[in-house]
Amino acid sequence: MEVIRRLRGFTLAAALIAVATPVQAQHWNGSMSGANENPPNASTATGFADVLINGNFLTVNIFWQGLVGGNPAAAHIHCCIAPGNNVGVAVGFTGFPTTTSGTYTNVFDLALQSTYTSAFFNNFGGGTAAGARAALINGLNAGNAYSNIHNATYPGGEIRANLVATPEPASLGLMATGLIALAGVGIRRRRHE
Repeated sequence: MEVIRRLRGFTLAAALIAVATPVQAQHWNGSMSGANENPPNASTATGFADVLINGNFLTVNIFWQGLVGGNPAAAHIHCCIAPGNNVGVAVGFTGFPTTTSGTYTNVFDLALQSTYTSAFFNNFGGGTAAGARAALINGLNAGNAYSNIHNATYPGGEIRANLVATPEPASLGLMATGLIALAGVGIRRRRHE
């Protein structure tokens, strides 16, 4: 009986930790379309942007197809402004392919000043890489960042993804385990009452 009591105590403590621990978003993504641009456009192109930050490393994965405005001239993450508005570039995607359909993957070191545009580094980052990294993460977590692809026909951007936080599967699993454990403790307590 003592073992069961200790097990229940451990289960309750683990559940409370799992539920009480905030899940810090480190993963953001969004669907790219012309309708998300400002102003919206009638492009039939589509895409998907996926952004992951692990420590000081930013991994960017972009998939797009059917750009109607020509080959990409540039692509980047813009930050930090509420969705539906325009703001300057935070991180430019170096080596972005100049094809109307394709994929792009790159890893950027957020500890380097050269990762950011000078305007973002100085205005949002306060002139430090640590400040720029914090501003980018805060903007992403607030839903105030977007990724888009620009070309000759759509210099303001043909398709855009408003980047939103996506919890990691491991975090969701931990939270689910905690909630299940709490439910189990509650059921057991009702049986003993």
